[in-house]
Amino acid sequence: MSSTPRKILVTSALPYANGSIHLGHMLEYIQTDIWVRFQKLRGHQCTYVCADDAHGTAIMLKAEQQEITPEALIAAVSEEHQTDFGRFSIGFDNYYSTHSPENRELAELIYTRCKEAGHIAQRTITQAYDPEKELFLADRFIKGTCPKCKADDQYGDNCEACGATYSPADLINPRSAISGATPVNRDSTHFFFKLPDFTAMLKEWTRSGTLQDEIANKLSEWLDGGLHEWDISRDAPYFGFEIPGEPGKYFYVWLDAPIGYMASFKNLCARNAELDFDQYWQQGSDAELYHFIGKDIINFHALFWPAMLSCAGFRTPTAVHAHGFLTVNGTKMSKSRGTFIKASTYLEHLDPDYLRYYFAAKLNSRVEDLDLNLDDFVQRVNADLVGKVVNIASRSAGFITKKFDGVLAAEISEPELIGRFTTASTEIAACFEQREFGRAIKLVMRLADEANEYIHAKEPWVLAKQEGKEREVQAICSTGINLFRILMIYLKPVLPAMTERAEAFLQETLDWASLANYRCGNQIAKFKPLLTRVEQDKVTAMIEASKEVLAAESTKPAEPAPADPIADTINYDEFAKVDLRIARIVKADHVKGADKLLQLTLDIGTGQPRTVFAGIKSAYAPEQLEGKLTVMVANLAPRKMKFGLSEGMVLAAGPGGDELWILEPHAGAQPGMRVM
Repeated sequence: MSSTPRKILVTSALPYANGSIHLGHMLEYIQTDIWVRFQKLRGHQCTYVCADDAHGTAIMLKAEQQEITPEALIAAVSEEHQTDFGRFSIGFDNYYSTHSPENRELAELIYTRCKEAGHIAQRTITQAYDPEKELFLADRFIKGTCPKCKADDQYGDNCEACGATYSPADLINPRSAISGATPVNRDSTHFFFKLPDFTAMLKEWTRSGTLQDEIANKLSEWLDGGLHEWDISRDAPYFGFEIPGEPGKYFYVWLDAPIGYMASFKNLCARNAELDFDQYWQQGSDAELYHFIGKDIINFHALFWPAMLSCAGFRTPTAVHAHGFLTVNGTKMSKSRGTFIKASTYLEHLDPDYLRYYFAAKLNSRVEDLDLNLDDFVQRVNADLVGKVVNIASRSAGFITKKFDGVLAAEISEPELIGRFTTASTEIAACFEQREFGRAIKLVMRLADEANEYIHAKEPWVLAKQEGKEREVQAICSTGINLFRILMIYLKPVLPAMTERAEAFLQETLDWASLANYRCGNQIAKFKPLLTRVEQDKVTAMIEASKEVLAAESTKPAEPAPADPIADTINYDEFAKVDLRIARIVKADHVKGADKLLQLTLDIGTGQPRTVFAGIKSAYAPEQLEGKLTVMVANLAPRKMKFGLSEGMVLAAGPGGDELWILEPHAGAQPGMRVM
């Protein structure tokens, strides 16, 4: 442990203030909280701040839909978020909002400094405009028919059916997803941050050890390809901060969102005399600054954010730690399957420490997706926490309480064994520091196995029945309690609620510096269950409750349909030309650089495999598809895509997203059979 305490400021990405926290969100906050708790346990001055991301068109529209002010909406959501975080033991030192005077002040300061330095441009752009709502439309607020495959109800920048990308102007029968009106083009003056001016700075910063290698490699592609100026303004009506001196123009939500980290910390500094804002944010600061984020927002945190900070005279982050997404049972979280689980729904059925432990056991420092396999979740928590760790204390405490009035032996009888447990602290600490939580948990569980093997080999329950063996029983069980105590110090960052109960049992506050302060002759409290087993029926009940909650929330009015939902008709002879064949999916792979596509290798009985790119990634993992039979259009002309040549099309049905199903033929079907 370092003799000099470090000054560390840590943030998690700001949750958007128009919806509930779900388990996908919790992955990040639990990961960050474990790291922060570890640093505090080691004696460092580690401060953890966050806030609700409270600006943008979506906030404004949702408030309007609920017939309340945006301020009332974000206040209610903030209360809900903080309740969920609190019950999961997420230990923020300050939780704030981007809709705050500190954030307005800092956003204006950073913008003004960038402008004065000559890094803000101004020009007129043409945008889609909703004449009924009287607002400009972002691409996600425009829907229509894909110009390539003619799939309806596609967003304004890409098609989920065929994977094509395009501009909103290319959509057939475009409509506003807000009002249903046909958008019109309208000119507007916008303001841009000159990101290309910082290419050299970013090339150096992204390769300075601040990012994981895979993230740095991805960003180098963008940097080498040439950066573009970043549009940092939005037109009224908009819920946010107005740009100084520019009436009717507002800062884009992604400009002031990361500044919210600074604002939350500044708000805390005003209430904590030990913290000084400038010491942490000035250039050349000896404080450390870490951002924990999802991989989907890396461009904002590793390009725009450090460039703006540098331009405005502030320090850049020490590191930006990105993580992958959460899947449940091997697939994307699904509302229909009940695996899109809100934090509040989980908390109604299961102990939050269960999830904290499971995430920790699977987390590492790489940018990998983490799968919450619910069967494995039950088995691992029960086997590790209840069957191993708690078992050590429960097996030992009973004898100490009944036979020795809760007093531990006056001397350590197994110094070598206990010494091995404390010596492991160096490797375990390194794992926590490097965010290799899964590795740390493995090391701790190996020690737990050793402790249980020791107790099992010594058989205190047998010795307790033999005359004259009392002190031996006390020594064995006292050793067990000391081993348990060391394990709980290692697990304290992961299991704060269970540790609190363990501290009440041990009658001490656990910290890393006291690892070698063995308990000799001390009094312990009567043992009470520290954690109960995960019951499978509670997991099942959570899934069913999740389905019900989401179904109840899905009562919003349907979007207006286009005037003519069937764009073109074909005659029977044209339809008869379509050759539908049974195909076996021999192989399925992810497509590098494509968010919605999977590459399928199909056998249609000709001896020549076909390659098809299908927009079904939102509903299927590759391993779910291999070996399945499906239906494909076999005589569709090959289509050159940027990922390769697609030689047909598989048929699928459903509303989209995770509720999309490939067509599967009847039993007995074989590749090559024609579908009539």
